[in-house]
Amino acid sequence: MCVLRSQHTVLRAMNRTRTAISVASGVTSGSGNTLDAPYIRTIEWDMMDKAKFFPLSMLSSFSVRCCLFPLTVIKTQLQVQYKSDVYKGMFDCAYKIYRSEGIPGLYRGFWISSVQIVSGVFYISTYEGVRHILNDTGAGHRVKALIAGGCASLVGQTIIVPFDVISQHAMVLGMAVHAGAKSDLNPLGIKTGPGRSRLNISIDIAKEIMQRDGFRGFYRGYTASLMAYVPNSAMWWAFYHLYQDELCRICPPWVSHLLIQCVAGSLGGFTTTILTNPLDIVRARLQVQRLESMRVAFQELWREEKLNCFFKGLSARLVQSAAFSFSIILGYETIKRISVDERYKHQIRW
Repeated sequence: MCVLRSQHTVLRAMNRTRTAISVASGVTSGSGNTLDAPYIRTIEWDMMDKAKFFPLSMLSSFSVRCCLFPLTVIKTQLQVQYKSDVYKGMFDCAYKIYRSEGIPGLYRGFWISSVQIVSGVFYISTYEGVRHILNDTGAGHRVKALIAGGCASLVGQTIIVPFDVISQHAMVLGMAVHAGAKSDLNPLGIKTGPGRSRLNISIDIAKEIMQRDGFRGFYRGYTASLMAYVPNSAMWWAFYHLYQDELCRICPPWVSHLLIQCVAGSLGGFTTTILTNPLDIVRARLQVQRLESMRVAFQELWREEKLNCFFKGLSARLVQSAAFSFSIILGYETIKRISVDERYKHQIRW
């Protein structure tokens, strides 16, 4: 009985390894003949050196956010404005922010939002951990990605929402100075102006939220965040693997596997952004305009925008999502390749 149990354990381990290894036409000889070479398509959690992975992952995440944060500011301001009273589009928004506030205006709320680096560690640990647990269930890699992506977002949002609330209030404070603004963009009555640092403004926002709503105020829009980001994350990872599989099938063997993964990430970002855009607008409005509930936010959005609610701020979100997805996957998959255990390096394809 002990021997059979031991053999069963060994077989399960072998099966997990087989599912991670995909035989692909990865090496082409000079004469044009294609040789079959086994390579690992998905680097699993137990194949990596965590001491390398976590520090490099945080550095990569911070670098990406530094470069692409202005897109988050532009997206948020487009979402909370009344119709098109302040900005006519993504480029108009970027131009007006830069003209009135310079580069710092495009980084409003950055340091508060950068706490997402910490939540990102929990996010990716949860994602990889859940996928590792699901290996024993025999589920397909797309199903594992779907479930793990949803669980990871649940953990990440629980950590980041309070900082997100403060950050978004800081992001939209500059909108009130632009002509034609009719929305209440400073519902907390935060004082801004010369001599007031971003740190002081952020502290004032946190104090005002605490005084008005208590600790619960920092989780305003939490349910909306979960409804927007949990499906978004789950679908993004599932679409990422779907597009990756299809691109691997149709692309010539000499095409870089890392490039295929980056393109698959961008396509996944496009798809999920289009599907979840109204939910993201409701989330932003709940957190910034302090609306009573999701129902009120939906009703107000529909009254203002009608069918345009499906496209409001969509261009900025698409650009942001594609850029983030490409950059995050480029960093994430590169770091996984660098962190992989020496036993598997010969099976890694770039």
